[in-house]
Amino acid sequence: MHVFIAGANGQIGQHLLRAMADTDHEARALVRHPDQGPELQQLGATETVLGDLEQDCSEALRGCDAVIFTAGSGPHTGPDKTIDVDQDGAIRLVDTARAMGIKRFIMVSSMGAGAPEKGPEKLRHYLQAKHNADEHLKNSGLNYTIVRPGQLTDDDGTGKVAVSARLESFGKIPRQDVARVLLAVLDSANIDNRIFEVVSGDTPVSEALTRL
Repeated sequence: MHVFIAGANGQIGQHLLRAMADTDHEARALVRHPDQGPELQQLGATETVLGDLEQDCSEALRGCDAVIFTAGSGPHTGPDKTIDVDQDGAIRLVDTARAMGIKRFIMVSSMGAGAPEKGPEKLRHYLQAKHNADEHLKNSGLNYTIVRPGQLTDDDGTGKVAVSARLESFGKIPRQDVARVLLAVLDSANIDNRIFEVVSGDTPVSEALTRL
């Protein structure tokens, strides 16, 4: 499968490229600067393509079978950039994928995005942006999966998680394990048009997804 990865240069994206390198999938990594390309190809990207989520990415998507959106504005940007990337960039890419005939779209969202008004005040604008993007994807007609991880860490992944449509408590998860979940979602047939939350747990990723 030809997979377009938005956010490939981010930490989850880089873990995903490494994981996909050992599969039959071909990863097309979106980059904003040409000098990012060689490093991502060394990590496992089959190809890189220049583009900007705040602009039209139609040509960058051409020929792909699926999209994984793991881009984000980052913790050091203001609310405006969160809207530009996490909300509007995601929405634009959903619309572009639909227009290009791409059927499969996997979105990295966040725990709390289902009810952003209940989140911590300092995170509400971020959770609202994620919520709006998720809702747009749900209503797009695409075959979607929305993955909502807990607090992201840089710890080494364990390959074991807890997943549910709604987890009872907030938790943490290494970015490496989020990448493993995304790859497993790509290969799973039982979680089409589903939303689930994920944190570190005791169940291997593939087994956890089959229980959803």
